[in-house]
Amino acid sequence: MSVLLPFHALRPAPQVASRVASVPYDVVNTEEARALTANEPLSFLRVTRSEVDLPADVSPYDDRVYARAVQNLADLRKSAPLEQDTEPSLYVYRLKMGDHTQTGVAGLYSVDEYKRDLVKKHEKTRPDKEDDRTRHIKETGAQTGVVFLTYRGSSSIDEVVARVVKGVPVYTLTAPDGVGHEVWKVTGADADAIVKGFAALPALYIADGHHRAASAARSGASHFIAVSFPDDQVQILSYNRTVKDLGRHSADSLMEALADHGARVTAGPAVPERAGHVSMFLAGKWYTVELPAPAAGAPHADTLDVEVLQQRILQPVLGVGDPRTDKRIDFVGGIRGTAELERLVTSGKAAVAFSMYPVSVADLMAISDAGGIMPPKSTWFEPKLRDGLLINLI
Repeated sequence: MSVLLPFHALRPAPQVASRVASVPYDVVNTEEARALTANEPLSFLRVTRSEVDLPADVSPYDDRVYARAVQNLADLRKSAPLEQDTEPSLYVYRLKMGDHTQTGVAGLYSVDEYKRDLVKKHEKTRPDKEDDRTRHIKETGAQTGVVFLTYRGSSSIDEVVARVVKGVPVYTLTAPDGVGHEVWKVTGADADAIVKGFAALPALYIADGHHRAASAARSGASHFIAVSFPDDQVQILSYNRTVKDLGRHSADSLMEALADHGARVTAGPAVPERAGHVSMFLAGKWYTVELPAPAAGAPHADTLDVEVLQQRILQPVLGVGDPRTDKRIDFVGGIRGTAELERLVTSGKAAVAFSMYPVSVADLMAISDAGGIMPPKSTWFEPKLRDGLLINLI
C-alpha cells in the first residue's frame, strides 16, 4: 500500500501566492537566487536560499545561513502573510506548460515506506546536500521543499481528481517562466477517497527530489511532503551534455575516433529522432551519432543512451572520467533547448555538445523496480513544482 495523509498546510494568502512561489532551491545557484530575489521581498527563495540576504563571501553552509532561514520564514509568515489551514487537507496540484498538463495529489507520504523502498529511488544522493537540507528542516521546523513522485495510473484516483478540479482553485497563477500552477484544497469524502485510492497502490517512485526525501528521513520526521502524479502525465526532457575540450583530438580526428569505436556518424538534426541516436554539435555543425549497441544482457541502467555515450564515447574517446566529479563535462537541462548547446560551443565555453533522446518513465520505473540506480543526470523533469505554495510544519 501507499500511505497518504492530509495535513495542515502552511501556505500564502491567495493575493500574494504568485509573489511567494519560487523555483526549487536546487535549480539555481546563489548568484541566480540573488537576482531572482533582488526586487521581491516575499520570494520564498529567501527561506530556501537564505544566503541571498547575507554577504557574498558567506558560505551557503554557514551557521548564519540557517539562522537567517529561520528568521526569514518567521518574517514571511507575518508579512506575506502565510496562513496555516485549520483542518487537515489534501491538495490537487495542476501544472500547465504549453500543451502539456499534469495533475497530481499533494499531501504527506510515509518516511517508513521510503526506508522500506516502497517509495522507490533511482538516484544516489550526496551527503553534503543531505546534510544541508536536513539541517534546514530541523532549524526551520518545516519541510519547505516538495518532492515530486509518480505512480502507475489509477482510475479511482483519476475519478476523484477530475471531480475536484471542477471546483474553484485556491491558487491560480502563472510563473515568470510561463508555467501555470493551480491548486485545489480537498477535504471530506473526496480526501477519504483519494487516500483509499493511494492505499491500493503497491509503490510510489521518486521522480525529482531525492535529496528532499532523504533529508526528511534523516530529520526524524514520520512523513514528507510531496506531490504525486500519474505516470502517463509525467514529462521527461533530455539531459544534455557538453565537454569543455576535445582532449588530444581535433574535430577531424574525433570523427575518425568515433567510427573506430563503433559509432556511425552522419549529418543530422539537432534533436535525435529515436533512442540509440545522439545529436552532436561540433565545429558549427550538427551530426547524428548512432551509438554502439549495449552489451547483451546488460542491466537496464547500462542500456540507457546516457550510459552508453559515457562508456563507449565520452570516456574512451574524449577521456571524460566519472561524470559526477569530472570538471570537463557539464550538463544542460532539455528545457534550455539545443540553441543553448550551440551557444556554449560557439562561445568557446565547450568544444562539443551532445543532445540526448529523453529517458522514458517506463525506464525509470523498471530500473527502480529492479533496485537499480540510473546514471547521473539522466532525467530532467518539466514542468517543475514551485516552492512556497505548500509547506509542512513539523
